[in-house]
Amino acid sequence: MKKLTLLALCTLFTLVVKAQYVGLNDKEIQNLKTRMGSDADAMRYYNDYHKLADQAVNENPDPVDTIRTEGLLAGNPKKTATTTALRDMKKMYALAIAYKVEAEKSYLQNLKTYLTAWAKVNVSKGDPIDDTNLDDAIEAYDMVKANLKPDERVLISRWLAQAADAEIKTFTPGKITGTNNWQSHRLKVVGEIGFAIDNADYQKFAIEGLKKQIEVNLYADGSGMDFKLRDALHYHAYTLEPLLKLAIVLKRATGIDYYSMRSPAGSSIKKSVEWFLPYVTGEKTHREYVKSTEKFDGERARNGEADFKPGTLFDPLNGLKTLALAAYFDPKYTEIVKTIGSRTKPGYFDWQLVLNSAEKN
Repeated sequence: MKKLTLLALCTLFTLVVKAQYVGLNDKEIQNLKTRMGSDADAMRYYNDYHKLADQAVNENPDPVDTIRTEGLLAGNPKKTATTTALRDMKKMYALAIAYKVEAEKSYLQNLKTYLTAWAKVNVSKGDPIDDTNLDDAIEAYDMVKANLKPDERVLISRWLAQAADAEIKTFTPGKITGTNNWQSHRLKVVGEIGFAIDNADYQKFAIEGLKKQIEVNLYADGSGMDFKLRDALHYHAYTLEPLLKLAIVLKRATGIDYYSMRSPAGSSIKKSVEWFLPYVTGEKTHREYVKSTEKFDGERARNGEADFKPGTLFDPLNGLKTLALAAYFDPKYTEIVKTIGSRTKPGYFDWQLVLNSAEKN
């Protein structure tokens, strides 16, 4: 896999600013404004981002040199420090959305501060469960890259390229992490970065990897490897969500529908969402982690992390993010998400539904 050199990055500038498939492009921002003008829920959710952007303007970024969440129990100081620092990710996304909607330069200026601060400090060790937290930063950069100076794009692109290179380097075919949810998150991260910085090698890695992952991670009956290993719908959702996010990026970028595409084994993302649906609607229930083969699940339960206690019923709310992503491809899930969300949590709303509308309009 070729790495992006400084010279290569500089020569990509004219390409980088043309294509936006990870974050919203200018036309989609206009669609978003139209939606907010007629949808009170969408406007309410945007206002939350607007408030967060205003807050971020008056705060300083808090980057960490290494993201540490994977394999650590709640309360671990390294995980706690990372969790605190990762608040910057949502702030970056809020600043990007607010800037694109309001055209207020202070939002862009402060977003530059956050992005460059992380780019100067943070180094990926190639752990996809840690790097999956970069989503909001990648989307934020993709939305504003045309508004940045060349040296700023070089710095940020170099940071993201280092993360993609680290992810590819740690991919080991034959290991469980090369086929379980780790690989789903790895492919999403590399794919998002590939399209955000316009790197064809990263894009190819993500596309070819996605085809294989659908075949080996998901099963023809709709269940999947992670559910089998962990006996938890939580992990079925956790492997589907990055696959769905990557499939959305690829549909926007290439026009190809990897959501419905069936593998040689008969599996597909679509079938695995449909298999999951009855557990989210409440037609079926499942007691989580009872037969998990993962030692760490037991450690979290003994650490008092209630969601991982064997026998705990799956909470339908924890499946709505998956269905909201699937709604990009199949609109029937939009009303299902709204209905179940409002029934189980008054005032529930999912921003992904707004993004779907903006991107599909």
